[in-house]
Amino acid sequence: MTGQYEKQPTVPLPADARVLTGVQAWTLAADAASAEAGARAPLLVVDAYPGADLPLLAKAIADALPRWRIVDVEDEAALPIAQIDARFADNLTDDRVFGVLSHATVDAFYDPERLDKLAVEIDGADGPTVLLGWGADLVAQRLHTPYALVLADMARWELQLRQRAGATNWRAENPDEDQLRKYKRGFFVEWRVADRHKAAMFDRLDFVLDANAIGAAEPTSRPAGMITGDAFRAGLANAAHAPLRVVPFFDPGVWGGQWMKRKLELDPGKPNYAWCFDCVPEENSLLLEDAEGAIVEIPSLDLVLAEPEALLGERTYARFGAEFPIRFDFLDTMEGGNLSLQVHPLTDYIQRTFGMHYTQDESYYLLDAGDDAVVFLGTKDGVDREAMLADLRAAETGERPFPAEQYVNAFPAKKHDHFLIPAGTIHSSGANSMVLEISATPFIFTFKLWDWGRLGLDGVPRPVHLDHGERNLVWKRGTAWTEANLVNRVEVVAEDGDVVEERTGLHELEFIEVRRHWFGEQVAHDTEGTVNVLNLVEGDEVEIISPTGAFAPYTIHYAETFIVPAAVGPYTIRRTARSRSERFGTVKASVRGTRTVEH
Repeated sequence: MTGQYEKQPTVPLPADARVLTGVQAWTLAADAASAEAGARAPLLVVDAYPGADLPLLAKAIADALPRWRIVDVEDEAALPIAQIDARFADNLTDDRVFGVLSHATVDAFYDPERLDKLAVEIDGADGPTVLLGWGADLVAQRLHTPYALVLADMARWELQLRQRAGATNWRAENPDEDQLRKYKRGFFVEWRVADRHKAAMFDRLDFVLDANAIGAAEPTSRPAGMITGDAFRAGLANAAHAPLRVVPFFDPGVWGGQWMKRKLELDPGKPNYAWCFDCVPEENSLLLEDAEGAIVEIPSLDLVLAEPEALLGERTYARFGAEFPIRFDFLDTMEGGNLSLQVHPLTDYIQRTFGMHYTQDESYYLLDAGDDAVVFLGTKDGVDREAMLADLRAAETGERPFPAEQYVNAFPAKKHDHFLIPAGTIHSSGANSMVLEISATPFIFTFKLWDWGRLGLDGVPRPVHLDHGERNLVWKRGTAWTEANLVNRVEVVAEDGDVVEERTGLHELEFIEVRRHWFGEQVAHDTEGTVNVLNLVEGDEVEIISPTGAFAPYTIHYAETFIVPAAVGPYTIRRTARSRSERFGTVKASVRGTRTVEH
């Protein structure tokens, strides 16, 4: 079943909004700055997400506004990188992968005296000025001069692609550094600070610029589009009241398979695809599309930050804050290899060690499986703990391979099986599986225990974290307990005509509830006040409709993940007129215990 998997889903902008590019876009921004300034010299503030290509951005502005002076706030007022490194040394740690979340704000990267001096200079300017760079609004907030504010925004996936191609972290001198360390610096420090900074500007933005298209890591024909702040805010508000999809991205890996390449019609020239992140709002993008088909790409995290209550629901927002707690992604090992043998941190450990407030509980839902597919899950009954740890350490040093099946259960896996993996449980997906991973969102906190003796795609051994892993393995999860609690815990909840609703988990230690619905024609749902994340796991094509006409019908194809915001309320999933399948199946995840309760 191939279907028509959409790799570039879009979210509509308001009907009157337009995406502008080039001279037209910058002229409109300059006119807004002039209108704000009145009799004073106009000022345009372009606050750019760290990682934006400032030289190319400055050139685009200069080409469009040749009379305007461009001042780079980073060059003028940023602290030397050595001071920044010292300031964040405890957050970055010496570990290759893991750091500690920073709670800093953007002013920690700047010299306050130089910011003050720059503000005095710009206040006294006698000609039109563009203030450019991450943190430019720090200077603008010190001014007496009115200004127009532009956010040059970027998505994390584009930043990662640029870093792989040799881009540095913000003002760092690390073009050749290990990509894992570059990502760590972004994840634990730069992006956390930048997201706080930009979210505080959302209500004041005059314009939003797609900086992903300026110096893109991969060739793109899409120009750098700009929309007004009003269009940005209205577009996100509309998105929080209708079904939507974020933009999936795909990546190869040492264990990657061939299923996605064939079924989802991906680039056949790639050796494999291991991952697809198709609902990870911290990483994915939204494509905002105007009525003429022009597009602006923004991080999907902007929707979470701007509309958390409508998107997540009052209770989920109260519990997690402006974070999207549910993650759906694909792990493809068809004709590939085993995932690493791994464990995720317990909640207390992730809080104390890394500063995260919830952990990466997860599950494996089998979209497809070969005859020999297995899921490694839980230790075997009666396992010798010390012997297992000794064999893991011997394997880490290369002394001998780790005899995984001597210590870890290998359960046969078939299509539509569901394996539950609360934190602390040793696990791995074996070869010849196509896994829909349904999990909590903190997605880099994987402690690899054994990687089957492989090198990464960069030719370097992938990091193993036995010390962390040993402190988090829950040894009492043996064969009998695992089989009784974590393997295919399917319970029929309701049957009505051709509709069957099943509860498939997750385990009581995990906060995510998963329901599977089988149907032939249609099935009614209600968000009940909390965000729903779904995937069409069986059938070619369905559409989501509102019983009250609150949103336009939204088409979903096989294997597509989609979000139904909490604010939607009742919705129906039904076959389309083009559907040829006789039976359809969806899995739906929500946060347990956050449904609206009538008082």
